[in-house]
Amino acid sequence: MKLLYTNTSSYARKVRIVAHEKHIAMALQQVVLTDPDCPVKQYNPLGKVPVLILSDTESLYDSRVIVEYLDNCTPLAHLIPQELSAKIKVRRWESLADGVCDAVVAVMLEQRKAEPAQDAAFMAKQMDKVSRGLTVLNDDLANHEWCVGEAFSLADIAVGCMLAYVNLRFVGVINMAVDYPNLERLHLALLKRPSFKETAPSPN
Repeated sequence: MKLLYTNTSSYARKVRIVAHEKHIAMALQQVVLTDPDCPVKQYNPLGKVPVLILSDTESLYDSRVIVEYLDNCTPLAHLIPQELSAKIKVRRWESLADGVCDAVVAVMLEQRKAEPAQDAAFMAKQMDKVSRGLTVLNDDLANHEWCVGEAFSLADIAVGCMLAYVNLRFVGVINMAVDYPNLERLHLALLKRPSFKETAPSPN
């Protein structure tokens, strides 16, 4: 197996952390999506990362599909609960965390345009999604150690990857410790795990 990824993609990081936690070996190929020779489109018609290449003719794309595949590759320490109710709760956390990331990406791409071409109303709408999403996640976490139940799961991985991405893109804009202290506490705990340390994003 080989994973095509970019260093700052929170979605690709989610996959890398799941593989690390499950002790699944895979080759890693960092790509530049704007490179004319970028191989991603050969394996994902949408041209997005992450892409997990299983063979020359088979690949998986979208992080949610890939992490479910990896979680079922081995019975070791399931990160997605097998019981339906708990599984849906984990997936709900993942969906909201990914949605916050989607809004952050939208703002970032808009900010890269020349200032006269930027749509302030669009960015405000996306930032509202970010703040509302963070508020719900922070309130739902409350004083619990983990997002769902009494065990570390994919929900925690998704939220942790999202928080790192928000911090990366909105440094000086969002003060997580002040505005979302429950999420900050969770994030600090996650950063102690080797899987999070070894996949930490860096700005580009």
